[in-house]
Amino acid sequence: MKKLIYLSFLILSISSIAQNYNVDLSYYLPKGINYDQNIPTPKSIIGHEIGDWHITHDKLSQYMYALAETSDRITIENRGTTFEGRPLLLLTITSPSNHANIENIRTDHIALTEANSASLNTASMPIVVYQGYSIHGNEPSGSNAALAVAYYLAAAQGPKINELLNNTVILFDPSLNPDGLQRFAYWANIHKGKNINPDPYDREYSEIWPGGRTNHYWFDMNRDWLPVQLPESRARITTFHHWYPNILTDHHEMGTNASFFFQPGIPSRTHPLTPNKNQELTGDIAKFHARALDKIGSFYYTKESFDDFYYGKGSTFPDINGSIGILFEQASARGHAQESDNGILTFPFAIRNQFTTSLSTLEAAVKMRKEILDYQRDFFSNARKEASGSGAIVFGDEKDASKVYHLAEILKRHKIKFHEVKNDFTSNGKHFKKGYSYVVPKNQKQHRLINAMFEKRTKFRDSLFYDVSAWTFPLAFNLDYIENGSMSYAGAEVIDLQKKTVPSPANSNYAYLMEWHDYYTPKALYLILKKGLRAKVGMKQFSMNGKEYDYGTILIPVQNQKLSASELSAFIKDVAAKANVSIQSVSTGLTEGIDLGSNQFRVLELPKVAVIVGTGVTPYDAGEVWHLFDQRYDMLITKIDTRNFSRTDLSSYTDIILTNSWGNRLGKKDAEKLKTWVQNGGTLIGYKNAGNWFNSNELLKMELKTKKDTAQNISFEQRRDYRGAQVIGGAIFETKLDRSHPIAFGYKNNTLPVFRNSTIFLKPDHNSYNNPIQYTSNPLLSGYISEPNLKELQNTSAFKIGNLGRGQVIYFTDNHNFRAFWYGTNKLLMNAIFFGDEM
Repeated sequence: MKKLIYLSFLILSISSIAQNYNVDLSYYLPKGINYDQNIPTPKSIIGHEIGDWHITHDKLSQYMYALAETSDRITIENRGTTFEGRPLLLLTITSPSNHANIENIRTDHIALTEANSASLNTASMPIVVYQGYSIHGNEPSGSNAALAVAYYLAAAQGPKINELLNNTVILFDPSLNPDGLQRFAYWANIHKGKNINPDPYDREYSEIWPGGRTNHYWFDMNRDWLPVQLPESRARITTFHHWYPNILTDHHEMGTNASFFFQPGIPSRTHPLTPNKNQELTGDIAKFHARALDKIGSFYYTKESFDDFYYGKGSTFPDINGSIGILFEQASARGHAQESDNGILTFPFAIRNQFTTSLSTLEAAVKMRKEILDYQRDFFSNARKEASGSGAIVFGDEKDASKVYHLAEILKRHKIKFHEVKNDFTSNGKHFKKGYSYVVPKNQKQHRLINAMFEKRTKFRDSLFYDVSAWTFPLAFNLDYIENGSMSYAGAEVIDLQKKTVPSPANSNYAYLMEWHDYYTPKALYLILKKGLRAKVGMKQFSMNGKEYDYGTILIPVQNQKLSASELSAFIKDVAAKANVSIQSVSTGLTEGIDLGSNQFRVLELPKVAVIVGTGVTPYDAGEVWHLFDQRYDMLITKIDTRNFSRTDLSSYTDIILTNSWGNRLGKKDAEKLKTWVQNGGTLIGYKNAGNWFNSNELLKMELKTKKDTAQNISFEQRRDYRGAQVIGGAIFETKLDRSHPIAFGYKNNTLPVFRNSTIFLKPDHNSYNNPIQYTSNPLLSGYISEPNLKELQNTSAFKIGNLGRGQVIYFTDNHNFRAFWYGTNKLLMNAIFFGDEM
C-alpha cells in the first residue's frame, strides 16, 4: 500500500512538473497585447523555448544581435570582452524617434548632474534605466528572462509600449557575467533528462568547484563596481558614467526554499551617505513590483534581509551616484526544477518572476519619471553645496609610482577630477613627491563618491553587514594621504593619465641595483631569474652615489652571467621597460654600509609555484592568487586540484600556497606528503584557516587564541543578530612592521593597513623578532568590529614562520590579496615567494 501511495505521488509530481515546465513564450508575456510578427521570437533563433534549456552565452548573444537587426527600437554595441573572450554586449532600447536624437538626449541627461542644471525641464526628458542580469553566472533566471524582456520591448504593440519607449532609454545588459553564465549553463544542460528530476540530491543541483557564480578568475563580480579591477566591471562602469542612469536593476537568485525579494533592504543597514530620499523612492518603486507579483500570484518579501551598505555592489553603487539601485533575489532552482519548501520550483517560474519585475521597474520609471529625474538633479546639487570650501585629499607614495597610478586609474574610471602635486612637500612626516602624488579636490560633482572611497568610519547604526564594512582606498593601497588638505598643493589637472615613465638604465660593466619598493618589482625579478641570470637580495640597508638603498634591494652582477655585458645591458633595459620599474647601473661595489660583495647579499632562485585548488578550497581566495600571478606579475602558477593531490609529484615546486578553505579536503596522508616536501626544501604558504590545519597536522605549531562567548540578556528572536555582530565581516586594521625582516621588504613605513574578515587570533611569539607583522594596541582604522573581538585582536601576530628540515612553513592570519584591489599588501606574498629561504 505504501509503495502504491508513493508511486501515485511520483506520477503526480512528474505530471505537475511537466505542466509547469513545458511552457511557451506566452507564459511570460503580458496578456492582451499584440506583437510584431517581423520580430523573431527567442525560439526561432535559439532553437528552444525560454526555460526549456539554460541559455548559453553564445545563443544569448545571437538572439540579441538578431533583435538589433530587425527592430528599429534597438541598437547593440560590444563594449569589450571577458577574460575568456566573450562579448560584453549592451542594447540601447527606446523609440525610433529617440534613437534619432540619442546623443542630444544623453547630453541633456548628463547636464542634470552638472552645475547650473536648475533651468532644465525634466517634464520633457526621458528617464534612463540600466537593466542588468545574472552577475552571478549560476543565478541564471535573470539572463534567461532577458530573452523575454528584450523580445517584449522589441515586438510589443500598443499605446502602453509606445509611452514606455518614448519616455525611457533602456540600457540593457543581458549578461553581466558571460563566462560564469556559460559555465553554469553547460553544467545544468548536461544533466538534464527527458524527465525532469526535482530531487535536490540529483547531481544537476550540485555543481562542481568552482561553480558558475564567478568570472574566469573566480571573482565575485558583484563586489567590483567600486574597485573596477575586472574587464566586465570596467565596461559597465564606463556605460554608467557615460549615461548616469536613474535606475539600475540587479537580478540575482538566492536559496531554493525562499520566495522573491526586492528592495528596500533592512533600513538600519543603509550607508549613512545614501540620502533618505533614495530609500523613499526605492520604497515607492517597490509598490509596482508588489502589484505585478500579486497579479501573477507570486509570493515575495522586502525590508527583511540584504542591505545597502557596501558601495561595491550593483544595487548599492548607484545610490552614491545619484541613481537608485534595486536588488532582485529569486529563489533558485539551481537547474531545471527542484523540490522546495514551497513546492516544486521550476526554472520557467523563476524566469517569469524576473521578467515580471523587469517590466514593473519600467512601469515605475515611466510613472515616477519626473520625480526621479528631479531627485538626480537635487542629488548632485546638494553634493556641491556640501562640498563648498571643503578642501582636498592628497595621496601618494614617494617610492612607488605604480600603486599611486592604479588608484588614480580608479578615480579616472569614476570621473573624479584630480591634479598633479605642484611641488614636493612634507606633511606630518609624510613626503609627497611631484609625479608620485595627486590632489583630489572635494569640491566637485563626485563629492559624495569621493567621501565614500576615502572616508574612515568606525561608528555604525547597525552591527550586521551583508558584506564588508570598510574599503578605504588609500589604506587598501597602503598610500600616504592627507584627509583634509589644501588645494594650494595642486598643480595642473590630470586630463590624460599616464604611467610615470622610468629612465632607461645606463650601461654597466659591474652591476645593476633595483630597489624593491615599486609594486611591479616582482615582475621584473621574475623576468631576470627566468632568463637564467644570477640575482641577489640585500639583507641590510646601504647607500652609494648619494642614494639610499633600502632592505630588499636586488643586485644583478654583470660578471659570470650567461649574457655578455652588452647583452645583459639590453636585457635589463627591456626588463625596466616591461615592468616600468627603475633600475640603476653602478660601477663599484664600495658602499656606505654593506658592500656589493658582502654575504649579506643572498642568492635568489627562480620560483616554481603551485596553489591548491578544488573542492574544499575557497574559490575567491584561490582565484585572487591566480589572478595576481597571471595578470599582474606574468608569473607562472600551477593549480593543483585537491582530487589529484595525492598522486602529484611535488618535487619540482619551490613554493605551494594553501588559501582559506570551506572545509579542508586534504587529509593526514596529504599533510605527511607536504611535510616531507617542506623538509626537502620547499616553502609552504598558508592563509587564514589553513593555520588550523597546519597546527593540527604539526606542520607549524602556533598558539591560536580561543574566545569563549556566552550570550547574556539575549532573546531567542535576537540570537541571530547577536551572533552576526560577533563576525568580522571585513574591516581595516593597523599592524606594525619590522622592516628588516624579509617578509616586510619593500615597505617604507613602519605600519601597514591590512584587511581582515576572520576571527582567527594568533598569539605573538615570545621573541619579538619573530613577530614582523603585529597588530597594534589600538588597531582599528576603519570598519566594524565588536568590542570583545577588538580586545582579542590587540597586539596579536598576523604572521608566523617555522622551519621544518631544509624548508619552511609561512602563515598569514589574513587574506592579503583581497578582491584584487588590496594593492598595498600583495607584496607580502611575493616576499614569501622570493625571500622565504632567507627568513
